[in-house]
Amino acid sequence: MKTLCCALFFFLFTLISSAQKSQYPVATIADSLKESVDAVVRLDQMDIIISSQRSMNVKVQRVVTVFNESGISDIDAYQGYDKSTSVKSIEAIVYDAFGNEIKKIRRKDFKDQSAVSGSTLFSDNRVIFLEYTPISYPFTVVFNSEIESSNTAFLPQWYFLGGYAVSVEKCMLNVTYPNNLGFKKKEFQFSGYNIKKTLDTDTQLSYVAANILGQKSEDLSPAGSDLFPRVMMGLESFHLEGVDGTAKTWEAFGKWYSEKILTGTTDLSEETKAKIKTLVGDEKDPIKKAKIIYDYVQKKSRYVNIAIGIGGWKPMLAADVDRLGYGDCKALSNYTKALLQVVDVPSYNTILYGDRYKSNIQSDFVSMQGNHMILAIPNGDNYTWLECTSQDDPFGYQGTFTDDRDVLVVRPEGGVIVRTNIYADNGNSQNEKGFYTIDENGNFSGSISIHSEGSQYSSKSRIEHLQPTEKEAHYKNYWSNINNLKLGKITFTNNKENISFIEDIQVSATNFATISANKMIFAVDAFNQGSGNVKRIRNRKNPFQIQRGYLDTDEIEINLPAGFTIEFLPSKFELKGKYGEYKTEIIKKENNKLTYKRSMFLNKGKYSNKEYDEYRLFMEQVSRNDNAKIILTKN
Repeated sequence: MKTLCCALFFFLFTLISSAQKSQYPVATIADSLKESVDAVVRLDQMDIIISSQRSMNVKVQRVVTVFNESGISDIDAYQGYDKSTSVKSIEAIVYDAFGNEIKKIRRKDFKDQSAVSGSTLFSDNRVIFLEYTPISYPFTVVFNSEIESSNTAFLPQWYFLGGYAVSVEKCMLNVTYPNNLGFKKKEFQFSGYNIKKTLDTDTQLSYVAANILGQKSEDLSPAGSDLFPRVMMGLESFHLEGVDGTAKTWEAFGKWYSEKILTGTTDLSEETKAKIKTLVGDEKDPIKKAKIIYDYVQKKSRYVNIAIGIGGWKPMLAADVDRLGYGDCKALSNYTKALLQVVDVPSYNTILYGDRYKSNIQSDFVSMQGNHMILAIPNGDNYTWLECTSQDDPFGYQGTFTDDRDVLVVRPEGGVIVRTNIYADNGNSQNEKGFYTIDENGNFSGSISIHSEGSQYSSKSRIEHLQPTEKEAHYKNYWSNINNLKLGKITFTNNKENISFIEDIQVSATNFATISANKMIFAVDAFNQGSGNVKRIRNRKNPFQIQRGYLDTDEIEINLPAGFTIEFLPSKFELKGKYGEYKTEIIKKENNKLTYKRSMFLNKGKYSNKEYDEYRLFMEQVSRNDNAKIILTKN
């Protein structure tokens, strides 16, 4: 009996000791937070202490339980640093599902590499990150880091919901700052979330968020930055690597950037100046001069990613770009500006968020923003925009990376917020003209000319530079409705003057039509069938967005096989609604010929979640009609 009591006591003591040592066991997570997620953020705490205009300390503790491979990206165990930002400490501890420690990872065990891509030739910016391969799932990572920086221009944003399929137990932000630096904040998308502001004084700010359920990814949703809660922060008086700055107004910020950062970066050798003057010759028109110089820059230089100097914001010297023949977006924009100055054409560095998803500079929140730079040339009351990183874009063309968004134009007298080019929906056009022939065995052969403009030019012109196997894969995917597709001669016409791209393609396919007994059946729309892949989403929560509208028009001649008569021909069809207009028509001609006409116009716009089903049904009707069949009967 005594032995049994001792054994029981020892077992209970061991159990209690084990429970005391365990950290973040999965069993303690609420079932609602675990439902349909890849990871749960158990704790995300950021403590920011701004001691002065030139001193900031940031501590982060992030605890994430990962349920599968997709959840590994939610760990976010990394820290960037450069010559002005030092990593004081960084570590991670990994626990199993029961909260037992598996591994402790010290700084020396983290990966340490350049923070920019492999094409970078030199960089001051580096990143330390955790690279951990789990033994089993679920597991939990506790990540701690602390940095000190003399840069106070870029205050961290508070993102506690980083994406889909991740839920949050608790998230905290604590900021301490002097009351004389003009600290400011802007809150986004707080409605509907359990977020509390626990402190807001002239020197402190605190938030806490708790029990945030994971969201499912829904097609056509806006970007996370426009959907999930976040807080932007900034200082009116900041410091950036040896230079004090001011961001009270865009005018003051632009003037500071122009005078303190850009001054002295556009000097060129007398030899280069003479070359440019000779190149431009007697041309007087500023835009025509700029076009000559833009062509010169495209042929002479190439883009590389270089993060060096003042926080990645100070361009390489124009003389160095001229000598080396490469640069990043800032360097190439600034170099083009320097060349334009030689022939008395004014231009302005322009800061923006470059991305296919349109993101604006927050015009009501003066601060360091943006991730890309282009050049603005005044042209009457408007601007001509130059993407100086591209060796292929036509002069003045803005593709989907920089179009239709608020940007900061840095003029010598100060900064100003301007909207970049907006391509009208009907200007984002694709016009197809061609023919196809169906023989008596149901085989298909034809030729098509595809003429693309506006934002459609941006995607189509890239095909020209694909490898042969990549081109074949592109067209087989584009015409996935044509089985056994074979590509013949392909030619491209890239008209950069009119900004249009033409694809002329010969195609063929066996067994395009289905033959059964004396019937032949095939889809009339061979070349531009709408996919109709608008997923049904029950109880959709998010709004949806059509970023760019378009206009497709098609006119196709169809040669029917001899010895067959038309049994059934799809009738004329027309569809109109808030999302766009669609219509098709088939015209009978002599000698067993048809003309198929189609037009599809889609409006860009932002719509509520309740309108999604209506949009889905609109697109389904388009897809169904695109797949309408012709039935022939053998004589």
